[in-house]
Amino acid sequence: MSELDDKIRCDACPVMCYIRPGMTGACDRYANWDGQLVRVDPHVLLERAVHDGGKVVPFVNAEAAWSGDILASPGPIITAVGAGTTYPDYKPAPFIVSSKVDGVDMVTVVTEGIYSYCGVKLKIDTDRHLGPECAIVRAQGEPVGHVTTGEYGSQMLSLGGVNHLTHGGKKEGRVTCDTLLGLCNGEPVELTVDGGVSVIVEAGKPPIINGKREERMRVGCGSATIGMFAKQWDGKVDEVVVVDDHITGVLSEHQAGKLLGVRETGIKMRGRRSTPGRYFHVAEPGVGWGGTNVSDPLEIVAGFNPKVAWSGMTMLMVSTTGEQYGFYRLDDALRPIEAELPETLRESVERISENCEPALCSVLFMAGAGGSLRAGVTENPVRLTRSVRQALTTVTAGGAPVVVWPGGGITFMVDVTLLPRNAFGYVPTPAIVAPIEFTLRLDDYAALGGHVGEVRSLDDVIAHHAERPNIVFAGGAVARDIGARRKA
Repeated sequence: MSELDDKIRCDACPVMCYIRPGMTGACDRYANWDGQLVRVDPHVLLERAVHDGGKVVPFVNAEAAWSGDILASPGPIITAVGAGTTYPDYKPAPFIVSSKVDGVDMVTVVTEGIYSYCGVKLKIDTDRHLGPECAIVRAQGEPVGHVTTGEYGSQMLSLGGVNHLTHGGKKEGRVTCDTLLGLCNGEPVELTVDGGVSVIVEAGKPPIINGKREERMRVGCGSATIGMFAKQWDGKVDEVVVVDDHITGVLSEHQAGKLLGVRETGIKMRGRRSTPGRYFHVAEPGVGWGGTNVSDPLEIVAGFNPKVAWSGMTMLMVSTTGEQYGFYRLDDALRPIEAELPETLRESVERISENCEPALCSVLFMAGAGGSLRAGVTENPVRLTRSVRQALTTVTAGGAPVVVWPGGGITFMVDVTLLPRNAFGYVPTPAIVAPIEFTLRLDDYAALGGHVGEVRSLDDVIAHHAERPNIVFAGGAVARDIGARRKA
């Protein structure tokens, strides 16, 4: 930190802002308060409540009255939310905290990573076709990612990454950063897919596709649906077709129908037959029945074999969510004529819908925590990577469990809904700022060359950081309520 007139130079990230008194830097995270560089948002301490299913809850002062719970909580968790960074990277992590767990001396190294190498993976539960694989995904008209694969009742998108953050134009990088930040902090973000749809995504909420809120995730593909509900159709209808963009099921041909003794119907399906009763590519992808582009399911039926089908034969056609259905009888010319759905079949259609889980959006933050971030933990960074690989060091993000990818570096993913609210920040380089914690035994920390001289006790951190003055920045003016205190 250096001064220039009455300004303060902030060294918390590569932007190196000069901050005037009463103002924040470009990230809105650091401010000039009476000539001192202060952090605007609080350092978050959490307590994991055993009696609440292990959920992370706000930190409770250790001196508070006993709640009456017989099971004791394992105590406060020091997260990296609001802790600060190690930039310019050789500095020790802001908090290296010692504690005793079951009689073992432990250390938690706490820092906020500045991630240019980061993005989000989106799982959007829907039968609708969002767009072709590899199609560009845009926010505010700027490319921010692409469509990846379609999975079991979900569409996957990959957003962010270093190429969108740094290799595109200035606006592309800024919009990508804004998009990632909004998604990670649980805000709704509107995306458009080239050659596809518009979708509003919010972690833990249903997607809104082309203005329509999605309600259900499919129960399974068309073939799986046949297998699951075949017994409920046996003896009540002659043929059932479950319409699905991926695998359309036909009861009379399917093994489930064969084992139940369902009579052949002579139905001729469009598309490519895979195995008996399973058809691929019966139509083009779309937002119609079962993720196809058809609004009339009879479009996928090529006709009936007159040597096998018969007048009066009944047929149920239904989608994989049960949202669309139709009941038909063949006339004397073997043409399907739509009729009212019998009550004996209504329950089975409703059962399909009942077995569909709510459609949700899942947002997983993904980042590479190799590189310089490790220097805040140890003077020999590669030893931290090896310690993680050997399961000697546990990685968390804002107190939430993460998945660490195999291979080089420390590449991790975390469900953003498991972190405290607004745990993510940004710097206008552009990059996302996200919390990360490394927990290991004190002796293992010393062995990997950790910054042992910077270790502080848990009691000391709680004493100095459990509460802070309430500093509010509004329109560049600083207001400080001296009498008010807030739990951090």
